[in-house]
Amino acid sequence: MEYISITEFAAKFEVPERTVRSWCSTGRIPGAHLVGKTWNIPYEAMLPAKGKKPKESPLLSRLRQEKDNHIKGGIYHRTQIDLTYNSNHIEGSRLTHEQTRYIFETNTIGITNEAVKIDDIVETVNHFRCIDHIIDHAFDRPTEAMIKQLHLLLKSGTSDSRQSWFKVGDYKKLPNEVGGNETCPPEKVHEKMAALLKGYNAKTSVTLEDIIDLHCQFERIHPFQDGNGRVGRLLMFKECLAHCIVPFIITEELKFYYYRGLKEWGKVNGYLSDTCLAAQDAYKSALDYFKIRY
Repeated sequence: MEYISITEFAAKFEVPERTVRSWCSTGRIPGAHLVGKTWNIPYEAMLPAKGKKPKESPLLSRLRQEKDNHIKGGIYHRTQIDLTYNSNHIEGSRLTHEQTRYIFETNTIGITNEAVKIDDIVETVNHFRCIDHIIDHAFDRPTEAMIKQLHLLLKSGTSDSRQSWFKVGDYKKLPNEVGGNETCPPEKVHEKMAALLKGYNAKTSVTLEDIIDLHCQFERIHPFQDGNGRVGRLLMFKECLAHCIVPFIITEELKFYYYRGLKEWGKVNGYLSDTCLAAQDAYKSALDYFKIRY
């Protein structure tokens, strides 16, 4: 992915550098991130939309408060561990829930009698960073640059990232399949993703079904060589936060129903909707425990 500086972005759109710096620090430019003390801005990033600040749900407020103040044992703590463990486990990670918790709480793997894949550890730590990113950038409209940034955060430092054919933070170079089904060819991914996001962002109001549909279409395009499921579920969680919809975590126990729902979406939407609603009920139970309104 190509990046430009604050100075270059300011010159490109004829706005003050001070304004651009403020947009970056408040998360109004999707994909902008600090490298040391310098902001890197995706070349394709556009000016932030004008208008009032979106309404922040009690859940998003709590997540941000607990994250920024390093509060342990709350909904942020539980979300980091449960979402990371389940999303990685669905994709084949062999780390246990307890090992995931240990990594989050102590930044160490702890003692284990079994061999542990380095990639499982790296992707666990990276997934924690991804969750922080979607909390900080919950109100950013989904763009190709933002989605590529999530992939970059997730896959950086993995063995895949050292392969010449693997594009970390960018779309796939080689054709791939999911569940034995063909996906979008590499040369058409940009076109399909741009159309998907244009249609989604044109909606004046977003429902849970809209978010699920975005996820299904994303997974069918399968824009990345690997990491599509995790990036897609992170995007789904983020969009729920953005639109004051209770988010949810697809657990290992729901994996079969989740995959069936993805396959049948467009024919029998109830399979996936019911699965997501069941997962949402479980997350609501956590919100009830922590006394967070929804």
